[in-house]
This record gives sequence, C-alpha cells and structure tokens, in this order.
Amino acid sequence: MPRNPSTGVYSKPAGTTPSVGQVIDPVPWNALTTDLGNEITNSLPRDGSAPMVAPLKAASGTVSAPGVGFASNPQTGMYLKGGGLLGFTQNGVDVSFDQAMVYAAKSGDYTALASDNNAVHRFTAAAIVTLTAAATLGSNWHYTIIADGADVTIDPNGAETIDGAATLIVPSGYSAFIICSGSAFFSNKLMTKILTKADSSAVGSFVDGLTLSNNTGSPNTHIDFAAGSARSGSSFVSSASTLTKRLTGTFAAGTGAGGLDAGAVAANATYFAYALRKDSDLSFDVVLSTSATIGGVTTTLLTGYTIVKCIGVVLTDASSLIRQFFMNSSDDYSFVTPVRDALNITTNTTSTLLALTVPNGVKVRAKLRFMFSSSATTNSCLVYDPAKGILIAGGNDSGGNVGTMQVASGFAVGSDFVWTNTARQVRHVAGATAGLWVFNDGFTFPCGRTA
Repeated sequence: MPRNPSTGVYSKPAGTTPSVGQVIDPVPWNALTTDLGNEITNSLPRDGSAPMVAPLKAASGTVSAPGVGFASNPQTGMYLKGGGLLGFTQNGVDVSFDQAMVYAAKSGDYTALASDNNAVHRFTAAAIVTLTAAATLGSNWHYTIIADGADVTIDPNGAETIDGAATLIVPSGYSAFIICSGSAFFSNKLMTKILTKADSSAVGSFVDGLTLSNNTGSPNTHIDFAAGSARSGSSFVSSASTLTKRLTGTFAAGTGAGGLDAGAVAANATYFAYALRKDSDLSFDVVLSTSATIGGVTTTLLTGYTIVKCIGVVLTDASSLIRQFFMNSSDDYSFVTPVRDALNITTNTTSTLLALTVPNGVKVRAKLRFMFSSSATTNSCLVYDPAKGILIAGGNDSGGNVGTMQVASGFAVGSDFVWTNTARQVRHVAGATAGLWVFNDGFTFPCGRTA
C-alpha cells in the first residue's frame, strides 16, 4: 500500500509517471487509481458524514498551539503535556481538570505519594500519614483523610509544616482536606472549626465528671481523672476516657506521665489539678501545681497547651505521698482515714486560729467532728469560720457546736461543716478553759461540679 502507515506520506506506485509519447501501461495505472480510491475512502470526510475506524493520532501540540484546535480559534483545544498527561488550553491558557477521585481504606501507617492526588483514604485504626516532600508532590496536590476508628497524625516531610505546625492530628470521627503549595501543606480548617465551635460563643464555667481518685495500682503516687469535660468562659475541653498522672515527675503529655508543672513532690503540700487543652488537636491533659490560680502555674513545660480550668486538688502527707481520699458529688472529698488535726488542745475564752489538713491558698468547707472536755459543767466550744472575726462561745453569746453534758470533766461530741480561710485555718473559742479534739473527715473544694 503506497501510504506509509507511520508517517501518513503517500507515494505513487512505480511506473505511473509517463513521458510524452509513451504508451501507458494499464497495470501500474490501474493500481494507481485503485490506491487513490482506497486512500480517498480511508480519508476522514470534512463534512463528518463518516466516522473514524481507528484512533485519531493528533500532533502533541503546545499550550499556545494545541494538537487539536479549531479553525476559528487555533489556540483553544487539546495538547499533550509532559509526562504523557492530556492538557486543555483556552485562548492559549492552560485549563486544569482534576483527576478521578480514588477511595481506599487503610488500617495502619501510610506514606502519601504523588499518585494519591485527589485520593480519599479512610483510616480504620491509629495511624501516622507521612507526606512526601512538598516539592515532589507539587502545587495543587490535594488529599482527604478520614479518621474512622482512631486518631490519625499527619506528618509532613522533614521540617515542612502543615498549617504552620510540625504535625496535624485528625481525631477519630473527623476528616481533613489537605492541599500542597509546593513548599508546605495546609488543611481546610473545617475540623478545627467544628471542634472549637462551642468555644466561639459559649460562656459560663463548670466541670462535668473528671472526678479524681487514687490510682488502684499506685495510689500513693498516681491520680486518675475520670472521663468528662470542663469549661471556663469560652474555653472548653473534654475527655472520653480516664487519664492518669504521676505526682512524682514533671509534666509530660499523656496518661501515666508526670504531672507537676515544676520541681519535685513535697511533703504536706497542696497540688491543684488544672485541665489542659492541646492547641493542635484539642485533646485533654492535666497539670498539677501548688498555685491556687491559673496565673501562678509554671508554663515552661506547657508550650502548645491552654490551661482551661481547675478541676480538683490533691494533698500529700508528711512522707510526700498522696493522702488517700475518695470524691463524692458536688466537689466533696472524704479522707479514707480521718485526720486528727487537734488532740486535746487548750481552748478558752480567747478566740484562737487552728490549722487544718485541707488545701492551702483557697477557702474550703471542712467536714469536722469534735470532742470536748471541761471541768465546768455548762461549758461549750465554738469552732467557726475566721471570716466572722472574734466571737464568744456560750448560750448568751454566739453559742457553740460542742459542749459538756452537765458532768464535770465529762466528754461531749459534735460535728459541723466549717469554712476555712486561705491559710487552712478555722477559729475556736470556749466559755471557759477546756480540752478540744478536732477530727477532720475531708472538705468541699468548689470547682463547678453539681453532681
């Protein structure tokens, strides 16, 4: 066949170029007319009356001169990009089209590649997604991650960042859309907006759950925090599971890690527990500090965290061990073993301060029981809130909450809930000199729990 199938060039059959006066040989001329007829038949009609019967092979073209264009606008059409990719140009300007979306389920760590452009990957277990270098993926590379079973950590290559941070955590139940700029990665921020929506307009302060307890395995050094949530103004954090912090080490993220904001655990000390929210993924943690206010917490180890609210308190004994306790509703603490804060101390008509085993730096409502003995048969004693100033005990004065039973040197018992001052003290006064015992069953330290 005279037409070269590779180049499309037509060559006449031999013997079909006669000279003047030469007798035409019918064999080659018949072959020529047959070939011409065949080639006309195999040519695409300009009026479109017949279709192609084989693939149309267009020139590769360029963005300004596409291989397939239009007579009226030759700069609009299709061309072949580098790497064998099909390009579309409109008036000499490239028009981008996304490649087909591809879904896949993953159950472990994964490295996202250039071929994952426009992919949607659903992770059914905890995983780290490592991103290939941004320069390799290129500008406009994009990828969707669904965390469906556990948290997924997105980790860019080397020192590259995502939303300006070293990593981005997608909590279980959420998703993130990621796009590459060619040098860094960014998310669509939707996940962050959803998680922080409650913060934007919320007010008030409360603690729901997050109750404290001595850890079963290490009750002298570890504290457990139950699941729950805390809010202070517009700042909110929640936890779906129990978190354990160790009082014998400085703060590190996660359950079982150290909890102190600074220093080492001390004897007969008060440690306030503050709920933390990690800025990158809004997860819950706890720091323990001797400061009774958020402003006094040492934040050296808390970079990347927001201190939300005080959620409880822990006391240590003379051996620097956690004093055993259990929590009741409404922020009420009870010591497993009652503390004898006064053992036959002298009480008389002079109002005197008495220090108790309760949190330091805050006012609490102490749960006290008393025993009283006096040689005066009608004597009584009053233990009370120091904020009331100087009071006088007795039936004709401010009364009492424990007194003798009309028998000289006899014993009487009583109980009361008494507010302390911020120095852990209450006041006591009696109608006459006598002996006083004070048994401390615990205290209420209000943090905002109502149940």
